[in-house]
Amino acid sequence: MNFFIIITFLILFSSFNKKIYGQDIYPNSNLDLNDSINQSLGLSSEIVNSSKVLQRWTKEIPNILEEIKYNPSFKTRIGLGYSEFPSNQHDGGFIVKAQDIFFGKKGLSISGDYQTSFTKRDAGGIDLQYYLLPLGYYFNVAPLLGYRTVSTNNYSEDGLNIGGKLIIALSRSGASDISITQTFLSPGSTDEVGVINLSFGYAVTSNMRLSTEIKKQNSRVKKDSQVSILLEWMP
Repeated sequence: MNFFIIITFLILFSSFNKKIYGQDIYPNSNLDLNDSINQSLGLSSEIVNSSKVLQRWTKEIPNILEEIKYNPSFKTRIGLGYSEFPSNQHDGGFIVKAQDIFFGKKGLSISGDYQTSFTKRDAGGIDLQYYLLPLGYYFNVAPLLGYRTVSTNNYSEDGLNIGGKLIIALSRSGASDISITQTFLSPGSTDEVGVINLSFGYAVTSNMRLSTEIKKQNSRVKKDSQVSILLEWMP
């Protein structure tokens, strides 16, 4: 007797459950997935259509951990600007550079720059850097290895360039960051040149930003300095 009571109860409960969750939430079998999600969230189509975040979540739930790991908190930057060299009677010049051109979704990137005062000083180089922490972090460090050349009225040197970089992303997607780079040209030799560069940038549009750099270049012969202001494009 109890067995038949239990069976009857389960049949009634199944029918009730099907009615509540099958008909009330999704009364029309022709509704698409977005309409179903809109109803379950209690949001109108206008609200969902006006929000890129909601549209993205209705299509596919993003993997936040993967984004933090692989989506850089700083972008590739290509810049052109004006440089002044206080150590060379405040001569003016220009600077062009490309920063953090990534190879896929890994931490390996390439950077290059060239700056000149037209007559008394010029320098340039290309470096590979590998970020040790997930690219989505607001803080990262990277060793770098490359080639560099410098030339002034007092000395010239070119060769192996090694060092490290520290970057602090104050905002996601390259909107604002601070970086410090220390490198050594021809390390260990009598002609070794140490270069330290402090840079900070702030976006003025979604893909353009202003950046300021302060650079100190030290050799056994002379200490040089450089201040630059750049307009950078983030592709």
